[in-house]
Amino acid sequence: MNLKCIIIDDEPLAINVIKNHLSQFKDVSISATFNNAVESLKYLENSEVDLLFLDINMPVLDGYSLLKSLSKKPMVIITTAHAEFAVQSYELEVLDYLVKPISFPRFVKAMNKALKRNQTTRTVETTSEKDHIFIKMDKKLMKKIYLDDIKIVESLKDYIRIITTSGKYIVHQTLSNFTDSLPADKFIRIHRSFTISLDKVEAIEGNCLQIDGNKYTIGRSYLNDVKETLLKTY
Repeated sequence: MNLKCIIIDDEPLAINVIKNHLSQFKDVSISATFNNAVESLKYLENSEVDLLFLDINMPVLDGYSLLKSLSKKPMVIITTAHAEFAVQSYELEVLDYLVKPISFPRFVKAMNKALKRNQTTRTVETTSEKDHIFIKMDKKLMKKIYLDDIKIVESLKDYIRIITTSGKYIVHQTLSNFTDSLPADKFIRIHRSFTISLDKVEAIEGNCLQIDGNKYTIGRSYLNDVKETLLKTY
């Protein structure tokens, strides 16, 4: 996963040192460099930045004032000649604090923190995305439906009606094929005409179950499997 970096420092030599150090890392790119904080403001607010290398002492707008002004903050590694500002930097939740001249071994340690944090963040973002499917509404339109929103899928011969928390959709597909595409731990076929979401079942009575206050008959050949699965689930 590419790590997008920018560098803000009023010393061209300092920027070159960081650029040279970064060139040793795969999957890391430098999106932009700035020699004053004011010029970077618009870029930071409108661009995707994963990691910011930031000097503190700069004219017009210092590094700490820049950080406090940002509505969205990337990971930040402070790069400065002044060791005495370290405590203040950690109050702003920076990732690391590098004192110039920055040695490569110390730079590697900071980058390892950044890469590890980035991997963790990307993993959380990925796993937090709800499971979903796309259904074909017509020749051009594919509709995204979250699995957690599906309540009931009803067979209409060569079509199915998908009933969700937000609406109903009719799709040219058989119930068998659609059911096979759903996770078996979340959905179960209860009748030749119905597949239901297990966690939407409100009650079971005899050979019927209830969803949204409506009763649905469980087919005789499905009854034992459905009751066993539901009672195990709840």
